Amino acid sequence: MANGWAHDGAVLDQIEDTVTDGVSTARARLPSGPGTEDCVACGEDIPEARRKALPGVTTCVACQSGRDKRIVVAGINRRGSKDSQLR
Repeated sequence: MANGWAHDGAVLDQIEDTVTDGVSTARARLPSGPGTEDCVACGEDIPEARRKALPGVTTCVACQSGRDKRIVVAGINRRGSKDSQLR
């Protein structure tokens, strides 16, 4: 059932687009290219298990955790409510 001018299935389209964007963003953050045996941030050894699990990794777990905390998620507001448009 559509709301207002939206077509049938519009809500499902919004959900699918949001999930697709999230997956694309996560894939873009995955390491690529040649990895390193030492962390580029602190110089500590990167464990072999981590290097095998994430080919191309260049940071140790501690440094990567710090980087992940600083990630700012910005997305498209697909809701289109008046309140969200006024902010």
